[in-house]
Amino acid sequence: MLPGGDSELVQIVDAAVADAARRAGSWLKCAPGCTQCCIGVFPISQLDAARLRNGLDALDAADPPRAAAVRERARRSVERLTVGFPGDGLTGILDASRSDVLDDFADDEPCPALDPATGLCDLYAARPMTCRVFGPPLRSFDDEGNSGLGVCELCFRGAAAEEIEACEVHLEVEDQEMALNAEVERAREAPGNTVVAWALLA
Repeated sequence: MLPGGDSELVQIVDAAVADAARRAGSWLKCAPGCTQCCIGVFPISQLDAARLRNGLDALDAADPPRAAAVRERARRSVERLTVGFPGDGLTGILDASRSDVLDDFADDEPCPALDPATGLCDLYAARPMTCRVFGPPLRSFDDEGNSGLGVCELCFRGAAAEEIEACEVHLEVEDQEMALNAEVERAREAPGNTVVAWALLA
């Protein structure tokens, strides 16, 4: 079940990223076929997982063979990732106390939504928030409250700190996103983050 408020959240995030991309101009190298950010396992929320499943259902209606290929890639990915998975290998729920393990886990694993023949995302419109905001400078905070701007390593090469800061993505959706995610977690009785492969098979 995907909460109705998710479409508004996606619109806000996409608009903020588009604004940052406009300011970034040629510093931003993101383009169709670049798969740098599609390799490696990363945590997604249950809201992201619900959006992905919704997108896969839509793809199933529009292009069943393509949807079947996504599911098969997800199935093979789960097979590869189950051993050593930092969480519940049956449900795909990550163990929050082992979040540091994920940093070095399956760095070479392609996302099941990535079409290896085209280098494009088969579920692009339904992609997780991490994917939506990747590329332009995005501020993050560590456990001590210190902040820094993260950018894709292919972008902003040679840019001065001031040029990078001028292209920062400005987002104020954390409360809205957390509320929607809590709604999904309650409905599915599945608290905690997961990863794309398990989300697509749930």
